[in-house]
Parts: sequence; structure tokens; C-alpha cells
Amino acid sequence: MNTKGIISGYDMDQETLYHARMTQARITALEEEIAHLSRVVEDLSGVIARQDTDISRLSHRVQMLMEREAERELDAGGSAPLADQRPPHW
Repeated sequence: MNTKGIISGYDMDQETLYHARMTQARITALEEEIAHLSRVVEDLSGVIARQDTDISRLSHRVQMLMEREAERELDAGGSAPLADQRPPHW
């Protein structure tokens, strides 16, 4: 028994129709997955941009604190900032 189905204007037997539907289902599933992954990439891109801004701001603050501490050490009579001195075991 050869039952015919019509998809996209073509006559197909049941097996061909089944494969066409399965292919369409897989394409739909892949399109949904791509849409989801695209959204995740956009979200992560935003997170990375915020982290870059935070890291730059924090690096600047650390640099300022190091300079301030070095000035404080020099004002207290030290010869060189501790960060610039060799450890005693050298």
C-alpha cells in the first residue's frame, strides 16, 4: 500500500514524508538552540564588559593606594618603599 502525502507541493510516500518531517523537526530544534546560545553569548558579553570596567577601576585604585603608601613610608623616614626593597633573605 503506497499512501501519498503532500509536502511543499510534492507527492511523497510515507517514508519520505516521515524523513522530511523529522528533518524539519531537527532544523527547528537547531534554530531554537542557536537562538538560545545567541542570547547567552549576548548576556556573557555584557558580563565581560562590566568586569573589564571593574578591573580597570580597581587596578587604578590599587595603583593609587600603592603610591600613597610609598609616600607614607618615605615621610616616615624609610629609605625606599618596602615594595621596592629586597627581602632580607637575599
